[in-house]
Amino acid sequence: MLSKKTKYGLKALTYLASQQENTPVQISGIAQHENISQKFLESILLSLRKTGFLGSKKGKGGGYYLIKDPKEILMTDVMRVLEGPIAMVPCVSLNFYEKCDDCPDEATCSVHRLMLEVRDSALEVYRSRTLADLIS
Repeated sequence: MLSKKTKYGLKALTYLASQQENTPVQISGIAQHENISQKFLESILLSLRKTGFLGSKKGKGGGYYLIKDPKEILMTDVMRVLEGPIAMVPCVSLNFYEKCDDCPDEATCSVHRLMLEVRDSALEVYRSRTLADLIS
């Protein structure tokens, strides 16, 4: 299940991507428009800023803005920042692999094979979508 953090992060990114000329938007404006708790949104936007998706400007006329073109922001990157590993179990993760304690042989594990398919399907969708796709 998609976490609220990821859902709200996607909503905030989509809102920022729809703004004219990357004008900085205050957190309160995003929170009100997207019906998100401002306090929760602050931590999400901070994560997105630290990982290079957003910039911020302080003072009058300040706020958050995209620093990349929405066409360059892949959903795989956003999902990994907000949600963590895309794989549902660690034994099929590309970036966070761990052997399962309860599995003696991944090659014969039915769960492993199924989760490989799930991971690959999710990756296919995320890799073929950008932030621009969400606002069009």
